[in-house]
This record gives sequence, C-alpha cells and structure tokens, in this order.
Amino acid sequence: MELIFKSWKSSLHLAALNAKKEAPVLCYLYGRMLLIVLNYMLFPHVRMTLWVKKQRELSLLKCVRHFQALAERWLLALFQSPFELRRFLRRACATAERLTAKAARKRQTTAQSLRETLSNQHAPIELAAVINA
Repeated sequence: MELIFKSWKSSLHLAALNAKKEAPVLCYLYGRMLLIVLNYMLFPHVRMTLWVKKQRELSLLKCVRHFQALAERWLLALFQSPFELRRFLRRACATAERLTAKAARKRQTTAQSLRETLSNQHAPIELAAVINA
C-alpha cells in the first residue's frame, strides 16, 4: 500500500502543484488520476506476463514511470482508431515487460520465499497420504 501512495505522490508529482487557481489544479489532478487508473489497469497484466515468461517480478515504480513517459503518445493513440489504440497498448505493455522488471537479486525476494514455503508444505501432506493409504 505504501508503494502505491509513494508512486502517486512522488512519481506522478501529486504533492507539487504549482497552480493557484481551481481550474488548472483540477485539470492537473484529473489528468494524474486518469494516468493512475490506466496504470493500475495494465499493471496486473504486465506483471502476470512477465512472471510467466521470465519468472521475474515487476517493479511498480518503474512501471508507473514507464507509462507516464508514454503519456503524450497515449493521448494521441486515444484519438485514433480502436485498432491503433490496441496496437499502441500492446507495444507499451511489451516494452514494459522488458524495461520494468525488478533488478535481479542474489537473495530471494519475500514473494519467492513465500512461494517456496507454500510449495514445500504440500510434500508432508502427500507423504502422510501415502503412509495412510
């Protein structure tokens, strides 16, 4: 949860509003909120694809920065045909898979440790089933 709010505040610059009038502030906030919604709609798909293809985890902050960098092209794609928008999103997600993976680590991540622990818990259950059979 902290990473989500950190990405909103830091990466999307929600804490630094320079405008003083209501209309520009609302425009800025609505634009940022739209970027947040779009990011978090695409994030699960990119995360799952990256894990299935490369067994790597996706960095939330890198992903937010990646899609933010594409914001202008994204806007242009919105005003083209649905086919062009789909094509843009496919390319953006494919690029995100390549650029936004967490750095390789020598020690296991918490998620990897949990997966290993859960997979090892099934072994004693299966052994007990064989003994009881």
